[in-house]
Amino acid sequence: MDRHRRSPWTDSSLSLLARGYAWLPDLRRHHPGPVARARLMGRPAVALHGPEAVRFFYDERHVVRDGALPEPVKSTLFGHGAVHSLDGAVHRLRKAMFLSLLADPDRVRSLVRAVETVWDASVPVWAEQPRVVLLDEAARVLTEGVCRWAGVPLSDGDAEPFARDLVAMVDGFATPGPRHWRGRSARRRGEARLARLVNGVREGAVEVPTDCAVAVIARHRDADGELLAPRVAAVELLNVLRPTVAVCWFTAFVGHALHRWPENRDRLAGDDGPYAAAFAQEVRRFYPFAPFVGGRAAADLTFGDEPVGKGTLVLLDLYGQNHDPALWDDPYAFRPDRFLSRPGDLDLLVPQGGGDPATGHRCPGEAVVVGLLETLARRLARLEYTVPDQDLTISLGRMIARPSSGFVLEPVRPSGPLHAS
Repeated sequence: MDRHRRSPWTDSSLSLLARGYAWLPDLRRHHPGPVARARLMGRPAVALHGPEAVRFFYDERHVVRDGALPEPVKSTLFGHGAVHSLDGAVHRLRKAMFLSLLADPDRVRSLVRAVETVWDASVPVWAEQPRVVLLDEAARVLTEGVCRWAGVPLSDGDAEPFARDLVAMVDGFATPGPRHWRGRSARRRGEARLARLVNGVREGAVEVPTDCAVAVIARHRDADGELLAPRVAAVELLNVLRPTVAVCWFTAFVGHALHRWPENRDRLAGDDGPYAAAFAQEVRRFYPFAPFVGGRAAADLTFGDEPVGKGTLVLLDLYGQNHDPALWDDPYAFRPDRFLSRPGDLDLLVPQGGGDPATGHRCPGEAVVVGLLETLARRLARLEYTVPDQDLTISLGRMIARPSSGFVLEPVRPSGPLHAS
């Protein structure tokens, strides 16, 4: 029997871990129709795909998050009690807090400027090092920048280990073994650290700007009128810091793209703002990041004339939609110009989910991601460096995918070629 044509009663969890991003597109290809059926972690699951599926998935009458997130994901990526696990009015009130921080254009520009300042200060330091691992250095730069912006104090030498912990929370959520346990340990440390900070702010022992992320989250009151428990406040503060630092993955992908398709460098390095935005969106479409998102069927439903039973795990295929030849012309070609010639294609782009960020579960920080990618891509394109022989493989079997080497730049020394041109 074809290994993909398994009975929906056969659990596919091991196949998902082995095949990574390819698992869900393969499942759909071998189960034609609007719904592909499987079992994950002992639960019945259905996989959906396409613009209609996005609208269906982000309708809370159809799909809810309560009870959908597996414990390993809560204990690494999102945290227990996070906004991602809420529904209805409680979710909308908590989400409004994030929107006030991450969707306001002035706050977005302020965060981008904070990261730019750290990046620009780092370039002379990199020039004295024998090599730079772009993913690691971008993580540190993003950590320093977002912590300054958010009001999280960092002592000397603290940014690098905190960056490693924030990266570990993302890197370990979709895998068993050492990466997963590093992610759990990192989350415990991060939550304890930030819960102490929240308590200090509430007690007046720590002073932070009144409108910074720390202050906003520390004083937020949920639907019951109560302040968030310190540990939950820490979880939500991490849900501001962690996704910002995760832009280091995309920054490494930018380096990979500029190396593979260097014809983009001159145009990106110039002052062509629309092209920088298009380049950032094509990086988010082309490279693998979130494989899919999941929820739980809120009732007995029908999608495309196919029944979906109440409580069924509902998966929305993100990677597959971003590479669907029915939606994208030549989807496996890296072509930033597609977003200039057909700007409406942005409506099809779901690298971090879809729906309305104001009312649904779409990431409220997408403007932050795009803004950071635009400025870091332009800055990287303006640097002169060489790329040594290294493993530039990006395995679709690894979640979250990344260049195996982290993307190394060299030589980086005062007499060498790394400098801002």
